[in-house]
Amino acid sequence: MERIRVLLADDHPAFREGLSRLLGEQEDLEVVGQAGDGEEAVKLANELRPDVAIIDVAMPKLSGIEATKQIKAACPDTAVLIVSAYDNEPYVINAIEAGAAGYLLKNVRVRELSAAVRALHDGEIVLDSSAARRVFSRLVPVAGSVSAGEASKQLHQRELQVLKLAAKGMSNKEIAQELTISVRTVQTHLVNIFAKLNVNSRTEAVLHALREGWFTLDDLP
Repeated sequence: MERIRVLLADDHPAFREGLSRLLGEQEDLEVVGQAGDGEEAVKLANELRPDVAIIDVAMPKLSGIEATKQIKAACPDTAVLIVSAYDNEPYVINAIEAGAAGYLLKNVRVRELSAAVRALHDGEIVLDSSAARRVFSRLVPVAGSVSAGEASKQLHQRELQVLKLAAKGMSNKEIAQELTISVRTVQTHLVNIFAKLNVNSRTEAVLHALREGWFTLDDLP
């Protein structure tokens, strides 16, 4: 079994080491590095090229938000999951705009965190449910009406269908079942969508579609 390679970045050694131990107990996860500050997180991400980086917001030397920007710039294939004690909107919004594909609170259970790591590795969006809708509402204060014509200039009809289902929080497997196509085909569509929209994650793709008015907040969970 190929394991998902994870980088942990948090300035509290006890939390970081405890989380490393718990994640390491999962058969499909492997913690390949730990960082105690933002600069070290960026350095290790460049060296190790992890599949997923779990990063705290408030860290010395470089904030988790700035570290996320630098990691995504240097390692676009690394999915960043922010795990923070703070649930206020500015942190979540800044994390998404920095390129994070997920944002969870530190009170999340290990089982849920492990599932989030797997979801991000599969290209899915993971946001704390209490914050997701209001955060997108702030990012898109006035949701436009669906503009199929404008969307079709960039995405094919099937690609737009895949993106709408992704916006609902559906997994690649669920999208495949809904559209009666293979999971690999869903993954191919997502790769094409990311390339066409010049984004690196589902979160960024959904945000782009909302801002362009291709669908509305009512299409979200």
